[in-house]
Amino acid sequence: MNAARASGARLTVAIGTVALAVAMGIGRFAFTPLLPLMLRDGAIDAATGADWAAANYGGYLAGALTAARLGRHPVRYLQIALLGVAVTTLLVAFVAEPLSGAALRFAAGVFSAWVLVLGSSWCLAELASRGASRFGAWIYTGVGIGIALAGALAWLGGMQSARQLWLELGLLAAAGTAYVMHALPARGDAALPLSEAVRTDAAAGHADLIVCYGAFGFGYIVPATFLPVLARAQVDDPLVFGLTWPLFGAASALSVAVVARSLSSASRRRVWAVAQASMAIGAALPVLAHGLWSLALSALLVGGAFMIAVLAGLQLARESMPANATPLLARMTAAFAAGQIAGPVLVRLLALRAAAGWDGLSIASALAALLLAATAAWLWRRGGER
Repeated sequence: MNAARASGARLTVAIGTVALAVAMGIGRFAFTPLLPLMLRDGAIDAATGADWAAANYGGYLAGALTAARLGRHPVRYLQIALLGVAVTTLLVAFVAEPLSGAALRFAAGVFSAWVLVLGSSWCLAELASRGASRFGAWIYTGVGIGIALAGALAWLGGMQSARQLWLELGLLAAAGTAYVMHALPARGDAALPLSEAVRTDAAAGHADLIVCYGAFGFGYIVPATFLPVLARAQVDDPLVFGLTWPLFGAASALSVAVVARSLSSASRRRVWAVAQASMAIGAALPVLAHGLWSLALSALLVGGAFMIAVLAGLQLARESMPANATPLLARMTAAFAAGQIAGPVLVRLLALRAAAGWDGLSIASALAALLLAATAAWLWRRGGER
């Protein structure tokens, strides 16, 4: 690869990494480390927190289902979506009503899904045109980097109000958006090769992948949303309970980097199975063992595995339907988003039983662990298939 192509490839990876850090680390998951601080401040209660989380995942589902329609002008809508993430994050600092907050989190979910689809597709197409497709996996380290940065900000600033931290995260998202808008090339906004017609019958032969991906969405989102809350229940010092989320993000970024370098030839099903099993252990740990060590280990296991599962699942879908993977990817994305919505909703419903002695988070975590373990066993059993 000549110097000009190498430089262009590095810039493309940087754009994708920053865009995903803003969209996913802040637009999707900033709420996780801030939830225990909002509970501490009395800004919301646990039930409202579950509603806001479900609203964000519902927005992600809506965004994933509509993103393909924006593919004729990917750069334009990528910029709009990043601006949307920054604005909705800033506005959360000023809302007082639960419904307004849920609406903002829904909108942030839509925008983050658009960034994920359009940003990923544009970056991968750019890298392919430069003969640098092998670097495509590196842009997904942005998810873990964004999670780690948002978590570190909440951790280091834990003595501040949650409102102030929302403002700071909004400014961080705005700075990332400004970088991407400046770095994006000024040439034509070429349409992406995204299919607008998704047949509902084409993916019928891969129902197991759809079910496993949906179980993954439910299984990881319970600890990913409520792990800092579980930590706060054991210790009230934000410098202690807030550390779980930076650990989660750092493990995610590092694991993607390792997989991008060393596991390119492994069975996708078995890589996915190992990731799913690791998340099952991570989801079960806070239920089986009480202590900050179990929460820290849970953060490392779930954080280190969830982006590996994403990469392996999407790669397997493309290998399973090489001619046109769009129908299968669409169904897998819908199942994943539905699982994400089901997790917080289940916690919300179980919270209504708290007065009767139920521990909603523990029950939901145990169910998540069982689903992840069962699907991990299924994927491993069929691991001889690539």
